[in-house]
Amino acid sequence: MATPLSFRLALPTLLLALSVPAVAPVPVAVADEPTYAVTPVVTGLAIPWDLTWVGDLMLFDERAGRLWSKRGDAAPQAVELPLPPLFVHSEGGLLGLVADPDAAANGYFYTCMSVAKSTGKASDVQVWKWQLTSDTTAVKVKTLVRGIPIGHGRHNGCRLRFRSGDLLYIGTGDAAKGTNPQNLKSLGGKVLRVHSDGTIPRSNPYYRKGGNARYVWNYGHRNIQGLALQPGTTTLWSVEHGTNRDDEVNLVVKRGNYGWSPTPGYNEKRSMTDRKRYPKAIRAAWSSGYPTVATSGATFLSGPQWGAWDGVLAVGLLKGQGILLFGVSATHKVTELGRIVTDHGRIRTVQQGPDGALYFTTSNGSDDGVYRLVLG
Repeated sequence: MATPLSFRLALPTLLLALSVPAVAPVPVAVADEPTYAVTPVVTGLAIPWDLTWVGDLMLFDERAGRLWSKRGDAAPQAVELPLPPLFVHSEGGLLGLVADPDAAANGYFYTCMSVAKSTGKASDVQVWKWQLTSDTTAVKVKTLVRGIPIGHGRHNGCRLRFRSGDLLYIGTGDAAKGTNPQNLKSLGGKVLRVHSDGTIPRSNPYYRKGGNARYVWNYGHRNIQGLALQPGTTTLWSVEHGTNRDDEVNLVVKRGNYGWSPTPGYNEKRSMTDRKRYPKAIRAAWSSGYPTVATSGATFLSGPQWGAWDGVLAVGLLKGQGILLFGVSATHKVTELGRIVTDHGRIRTVQQGPDGALYFTTSNGSDDGVYRLVLG
């Protein structure tokens, strides 16, 4: 195992730009700047997309369709599961993972993935429920959602998170089709909500419209890459991968329209939150502005081990190649605090583990890995 590496948090007063030219002077250290130790957990992977824990058993996947388990310091083991044919291309493949809130007792977990037709062409994005029967075997329980649009593999979204009880929230992408986000008949560009058994809650805002609209919790999104539940609350936040003019962090609101509508065609020069077309569209709690950083997975840091950063929202960056930290107030005001800068390249997912550490996956295409970050 490699020697742990330590990185300082780049505070806004020291690093105002999202990227610093190589010729820029090195900022002077501040006495109370925290340092972070990063150690590899698993290396040699190819685009690991998400990770979760079934009890103390870590599960992580690779986009190509591989699922792994890891217990403690033991080596990772391949998990056998009967996947459908996958459409593995661009943002398509085996993507989001989340464990059931009672996974330690029932062994349930859920996957979001892009499925292929028998011809190999893209079919749709689906959410499946599984049960672990051992550390190396899982059986399918049920298909919860099918028919999420896929296009050619661009903008698949596919992030899964529980909010409370058995209610599963699903962040989807618009499949690069301009009419999907504002169309309640499409499951693309939405936050969807289902029970963990696949039934649709009658309290969903558009349930009475029937069809796909029954699943919709809110709409008007481009490509949701992160969902995070704020500890001690039922407040859910989404992180959206934007165009070259704005990435966003949004409060997840029932029935909300978030204003993405790139029609006619697929005009990515339009605003991520188009309040000219939709005056009541919900403003982003945070927008990156230009240049964007390609926000991805998200989680909250929680526990005394994080000191002053207990309760901070952490967001992985692909293009930005770091972890962006935000303060979130009781009134849902989001303030950018700074970045944790590492030399691991593109970061796809960040999740706090049951041990209180922050885990992240890289997405560089070769020699990717799962890493553990702690204060100290």
